[in-house]
Amino acid sequence: MNISAFMYFSLRPERGFVLSIATCVAASMLSCGERGVSAEAVSTPAQGPEVGVVKVVRKSLQRDLVVSSELVPFQQIDVYAKEAGYVQKLNVDYGTHVSAGQVMAVLEIPELQVQLEEDEAAIKDAEQQVSRNSNELNRVEAQQKTTHLQYSRLDEVSRTRPGLIAQQEIDDWQAKDSAAASQVSAAHNTVASAQSDLARARARLRHDQVIFEYAKISAPFTGVVTKRYANLGTLMQSGTNSSTQVLPLVQLSEDDRFRLVIPVPESYVPSIRVGDPVTVRIASLNRSFPGRVSRFSVDVEADTRTMHTEVDVPNSNRLLMPGMYAEATLTLNRRDRAVAVPREAVITEGGKNTAWVVDASGRVQARDVELGIETPGDVEVVSGLKEGDLVAIGDRSGLVDGEIVRPKEVRLIRYSGD
Repeated sequence: MNISAFMYFSLRPERGFVLSIATCVAASMLSCGERGVSAEAVSTPAQGPEVGVVKVVRKSLQRDLVVSSELVPFQQIDVYAKEAGYVQKLNVDYGTHVSAGQVMAVLEIPELQVQLEEDEAAIKDAEQQVSRNSNELNRVEAQQKTTHLQYSRLDEVSRTRPGLIAQQEIDDWQAKDSAAASQVSAAHNTVASAQSDLARARARLRHDQVIFEYAKISAPFTGVVTKRYANLGTLMQSGTNSSTQVLPLVQLSEDDRFRLVIPVPESYVPSIRVGDPVTVRIASLNRSFPGRVSRFSVDVEADTRTMHTEVDVPNSNRLLMPGMYAEATLTLNRRDRAVAVPREAVITEGGKNTAWVVDASGRVQARDVELGIETPGDVEVVSGLKEGDLVAIGDRSGLVDGEIVRPKEVRLIRYSGD
């Protein structure tokens, strides 16, 4: 019994290895134990050497990149006090879930309370001053109106009956009218100044009220408290202080979604697109989560030759935690109904890809082929082959272009292990 056999290994560090065995049987089907190889005879000429062949088929192919990383919070910050004060109330602890705007602590700032009382008193004084100046304005306006009316009457009589009223008297009333008008103008300015003082007092109150609101330390976003640095009575320094000794209140992490940072190797960078599907597997949970490429840095780091790429992983059920080890599988390319052959059916030498095709008459021909997506088991043929062609597989060193052979179609059985 004449048997021709070959085997190949495709190493995958993250998945172990894949072992494929193909056996071409000359006389009959050979059973190789529990995991044997079957062969189907095709029409063969009566002469020529026997050659194992596979049929070119259409199938879906995709190229994946598997990278290991760890989950990090989408946002994580230390929360500081805006104003210095003593912790009067502490509403959170390790593991407390908070919503955006929720008060986590209240500080005691006595001097600000006193300042608010002073501001309110200043506003009352300013309001009283405005009232007094307004009353004075009304008085001088009434006085000026009377004076102006008297002057207008005398002036009218002087014009209609010249000489009846002495010019000196007319001039005196004219001067009194001008003086009254000046007093009205001054009173208007005094009222305006008092109103400005009142506006400043009210602005000062609003300013101090805003500062006093900083006594309430609120959560800037929804998340979980992962660290607590202060206790009741702790003196919190202002976070605007440039000193490195300023103590934060808590550390807050957003936990309803995570970032998975993937260092994509330089050779894969051209294939990365925002929105590419990603399967995130968490070994410790024995679960996989769907995700997509959300953003990338659009540059390759010189020291690692990788590109910073991020995948957003939703965590609505709170199963995931920061620091969990994850394995991300990125689908870089996918072709549906691609013309495909096993990888071992193509010979690559000197940058040239060749496949040996057996035609219907049993004659072999070496064809140049252009390849597309390559997977661990198959390769896409962009040009050079068509669906249904028979391609030689196995040892082709003795084949001669144009030679008559006896093709035997074989089926490859692949073995994989995790």
